[in-house]
Amino acid sequence: MGLVMDYSDVPALADVYLEDSFVLEIVEEAGALRFTIEAVLTERHPDYRPPGPDEQYCYADAHLMFTSTTAIEWISRAAVSFTDASGETDLGNIDEMVRVDDHWRISGDWGEVNVYTPDPPELHILAAGSSSDAS
Repeated sequence: MGLVMDYSDVPALADVYLEDSFVLEIVEEAGALRFTIEAVLTERHPDYRPPGPDEQYCYADAHLMFTSTTAIEWISRAAVSFTDASGETDLGNIDEMVRVDDHWRISGDWGEVNVYTPDPPELHILAAGSSSDAS
């Protein structure tokens, strides 16, 4: 294994905690891979707000985007889903996301994928704190 970089070293993801964020959907498109997530924002994130009474963290709906992909290589895929106390369903967390040489290795309960792209991942916040209203 060559050069390894953790996702937290990417400026767009420095103030996000993916290990406790929830994956809602994974969409593979031509030249891109998109994770729709309920992102955990740390106190340093510009969209941070104090967690609500029933929340452990500040959550924000977001798209974690990998663009300019040259290849998307699925190592494994799992058709799992989890239901929380409020009845919302998710695919689990992103347990690991590291840059290894020319690709990102991303894994979680939902599977493992290598995403080959020269570009860093992007995080697009959809609406801070609106995860309970998301459909």
